[in-house]
Amino acid sequence: MRKIILVLSIFLSLNLFSKELKMEELIWERGESFLFFLQKNQIPLSIYHNLDKEDKELTAEIIAGVKYQILRDENDNIEQILIPISETLQIQIYKDLEDKYAITFTPITYKVEETSLTFKINKSVYQDIIDNTQNSRLASALLRAYAGTINYTGMKKDDRVVIVYSQKRRLGRIYGDANIKSAMIEVNKKPYYIFKYGDNDFYDENGKQLETYTFILPVGNVRISSPFNPGRFHPILKKYRAHLGIDYAAPTGTPVKAAGAGKIMFRGVKGGYGNVVQVNHSSGYMTLYAHLSKFGKYKIGDSVKQGQVIGYVGTTGLSTGPHLHFGMYKNNAAINPATVVRVAKDGLVGKEKQKFDLTTKEYISEIKHILESKITPIKEENFENIVELN
Repeated sequence: MRKIILVLSIFLSLNLFSKELKMEELIWERGESFLFFLQKNQIPLSIYHNLDKEDKELTAEIIAGVKYQILRDENDNIEQILIPISETLQIQIYKDLEDKYAITFTPITYKVEETSLTFKINKSVYQDIIDNTQNSRLASALLRAYAGTINYTGMKKDDRVVIVYSQKRRLGRIYGDANIKSAMIEVNKKPYYIFKYGDNDFYDENGKQLETYTFILPVGNVRISSPFNPGRFHPILKKYRAHLGIDYAAPTGTPVKAAGAGKIMFRGVKGGYGNVVQVNHSSGYMTLYAHLSKFGKYKIGDSVKQGQVIGYVGTTGLSTGPHLHFGMYKNNAAINPATVVRVAKDGLVGKEKQKFDLTTKEYISEIKHILESKITPIKEENFENIVELN
């Protein structure tokens, strides 16, 4: 069984180094509430009920499918639990000095690796990335970035691919999505470049924006009462504060529209968010609509088109007034809706285009250097879901 001493550095409770510990990694089940999770693991529900309104809302941010860790002692008693609610923030349940369970929100410890990958096509772009790296998230991220811009049927064996990207790593594993900076895919020896520039948009070498998948505002042009905040330390409250969505103030009964076409994956009550609808979209996106006064006619499993009414603004759950909490997620990670709900640009012009050209010149030079260097890809290792710590 693999031993990972490094894991101890992320656990913050007291006096753990004198105990034999094991860490188990599990997957959050669909439909499981935070209160049910506490009850199932015989943790006092009071740690939730004693939270303030904002922190209770955050417990509703746990997304089905997310991986979380439980640290147990030699008698199988729970010492700590870490549950990610975003790529930067997590719920931490631990035993305090009096051996009683407590809860807090802490930043997630990870490192960012700047790396690159190059290979020749053998099977397909997606499968060759998997075969070379075992990193399915990188493969998916590259195909999403190039979506609709390449005809892969013209690809020949030995066409080359280069990816320049950064990757978070946590507990020895890749964590979160790969952040692609630039890439090149050959199709019958013709290179197709993409470059990330500005607000996480991809452009080709001519400065034309590639990503065309856009969302609409679910309640139209209304006032933002609370912006997206991924989690910062509050100097007065002495704790981390986060708001993983945007709140739009609107009268009760205001129609809430699907921000994009997709399928309803959840419709019901979700902790402090009250009445919630969640919609799965293509390209790994999911949207969440909370505090609804009532639901639209669409049920779980129904497909909806962009703009169709899925609910109505309300003040259910832990809400002090009528508003819509609008959350957006990409591959289970909360993202700022303001960076995605926008009008696609045709291309860059003027000084912005000049600045872009200088940036792409550096990227293309780097890609050529990578091709000449023939860097050997690093394959990801598979860890067991239970590891011993001693």
